[in-house]
Amino acid sequence: MALRCDLIIRDATIIDGSGAPRYAGDVGVTGDRIVAVGDLGGASADREVLANGRVLAPGFIDAHTHDDQIVLQGAECMLCKLSQGVTTSVIGNCGISLSPGRLRNAPAPLGQVCAPEWWQFDSFAEFRDRLESQVPAVNTFALIGHMTLRWEAMGGDIDRVATDAEIARMRDRLEASLAEGASGFSTGLFYAPSKAASTEEVIAISEPLRATKGLYVTHMRNEAEGVLDSIDETLRIAAAVGAPAVISHHKCAMPENHGRSRETLPRIEEGARHQSVAFDVYPYTAASTSLGARKPRHDVPVQIANSAPFPEMAGRMLADVAAEWGVSLEEAVERLLPASAIFHNMAEEDVRRIMSHPLAMIGSDGGPLAKKPHPRLWGTFPRVLGHYSRDLGLFSLEAAVHKMTGRPAAVFGIPDRGAIRVGAYADLVLFDAATVKDSASFENPAQPADGIVETWVNGQSSYVHGQGVTGVRAGQLVRRVPG
Repeated sequence: MALRCDLIIRDATIIDGSGAPRYAGDVGVTGDRIVAVGDLGGASADREVLANGRVLAPGFIDAHTHDDQIVLQGAECMLCKLSQGVTTSVIGNCGISLSPGRLRNAPAPLGQVCAPEWWQFDSFAEFRDRLESQVPAVNTFALIGHMTLRWEAMGGDIDRVATDAEIARMRDRLEASLAEGASGFSTGLFYAPSKAASTEEVIAISEPLRATKGLYVTHMRNEAEGVLDSIDETLRIAAAVGAPAVISHHKCAMPENHGRSRETLPRIEEGARHQSVAFDVYPYTAASTSLGARKPRHDVPVQIANSAPFPEMAGRMLADVAAEWGVSLEEAVERLLPASAIFHNMAEEDVRRIMSHPLAMIGSDGGPLAKKPHPRLWGTFPRVLGHYSRDLGLFSLEAAVHKMTGRPAAVFGIPDRGAIRVGAYADLVLFDAATVKDSASFENPAQPADGIVETWVNGQSSYVHGQGVTGVRAGQLVRRVPG
């Protein structure tokens, strides 16, 4: 009997996510799984898509997001990801997660990632239940944030090392969350709510990772002059609890540190000889975070992404605002807070060197709530495919896809995703290798990519170029399964 599928994508150039060379073929899908790959000329389907030689790849896994709120807000809010071919978001990064804890008066950056009314989940189980009852538009892989735990356990008194009782409270909350479906622990030791935490505090809280083989994921304490010491601290924390380490958005920030990826990458490689280490990176020379996180400098251009007291300043350069007001950069910052901003503080040579490294994954680190967000929210994945792979030839298209699919699936321990093979989930993206590119810019950041033809989440068409999101919610909460 001839094979009958729900969906067949015919005449595709298949890049399967493993890094292996592309090949021509068809892919058949029934339900949420791939059921056939190859020449399916004798098969039929309820819907057939003619790829005409365009690339069919596994749906992209965004290794670093702050989508904690928007995954609960419906398919339209996920246009920024689905239009790039992203089918899985890793949430809870930089020490910031929407659970566990009903936080009040959460400071930056907590309050800039999730709006005040969304801090309503006293346990990860409550967050999980809301996610599963509403069904997200993309798959979701969740981490628990140290900053969230710390603000709650310490009652907002965070400018000190935690007491033993407070550490026990955080450790217990982490342990319960891991049992309820979270997959790891993240820190943001760079930020004020966590800056006073000692290495020993983080190790003590992280102890539940040992039993679950959960991940330790970190926005390191210092990505500038102290970057090497911060790498060492990261490796020490992860090794102490037997956890795989993931360094978030690896960079060498500030002009005096440009070029130091020549030092940082060998340091990470040395660590990887003894323990599991990975890192994510975004394809831009500008960072984005809370405006007050760094002291303003005249040699680092800063663009306002959002300002609560002065929303009309979104998109303006800080130096221009300060000049218009007749004040210093420091005073302009104080007036604009609470605010988020884009900091042009990296070197292209470092971005290319870090992105090319075999340990690298791609993560967007976008800020969905900003009025004028960093263009990485909308442009990360097509920018890697188009600008860095096709136009600059930094690496092959197969390598680029691997950094977005098979590589993060292996690092995060997400089974049956990030691959095109029989039995894998039908998370898929069809794109035109000749035209795919980012359209998002610093001036106009909320622009869908060119060249992304269609995105499927668990076998359901979720985005079609020219039509937008389909409104389908087919995502799942996915959990780490260590290999």
